[in-house]
Amino acid sequence: MTKEPRDPLQFYLTAPSPCPYLAGRTERKVFTHLVGMRAREVNEALSQHGFRRSQTIAYRPACDGCRSCVPVRVVVEEFARSAGFRRVAKRNADLSFGLEPTVATREHYSLFRAYLDARHPDGGMADMSFLDFGMMVEDSHVDTALACWRGRDDGRLHAACLIDRLSDGLSMVYSYFRPQETARSLGVNAILDVIDMAGGERLPYVHLGYWVEGSQKMAYKSRFLPQERLTRDGWRRYDAAEPT
Repeated sequence: MTKEPRDPLQFYLTAPSPCPYLAGRTERKVFTHLVGMRAREVNEALSQHGFRRSQTIAYRPACDGCRSCVPVRVVVEEFARSAGFRRVAKRNADLSFGLEPTVATREHYSLFRAYLDARHPDGGMADMSFLDFGMMVEDSHVDTALACWRGRDDGRLHAACLIDRLSDGLSMVYSYFRPQETARSLGVNAILDVIDMAGGERLPYVHLGYWVEGSQKMAYKSRFLPQERLTRDGWRRYDAAEPT
């Protein structure tokens, strides 16, 4: 049976821009579009090669002379909470965790805006409008869920995370949370709950995005062990955290 040939993927390279993680360096990204019936298939394949999703784009760093951005995924079955992680979970025991419809609301945008203004005022998303936010949350051609953490008593939204379901695990696409509640470690708590979620679904990995050697912003990712990092020779296991 003769089949129509599939159009090859087209990849593009961004212009150099300041690196958001390492001072004095520039970054470039290679990217392609994730749209149409093949979006899920393409996203699955590219994720195995270190690409990340942002709205309808799959991208990965392509910086000249720098390989500091390393894709990281947690080995779910063998993950064990340290004493520090157990303390984080205890501090957030008053929050409920669940999935909600992937719909942009003013409540979510207000939280997202507060998070950006406090944590990433000069980042690439700093100027995102409610319409832009709506596209981020709702415009997905892959299997995406919106995880939320709310107060058990008052239903108040404390944190949220867009999550993609992949055949080999869950990918934490983007998290945002109340920046003033630093003692809660809401970002860490979100990862712990998503790891539990993946375990409940018998999925082997939770993808955390890029760990960036030398970046204090990304140092926390090395604490989730055991983990695998994508190297030139494929995924390599790590059982010890990098010194910070």
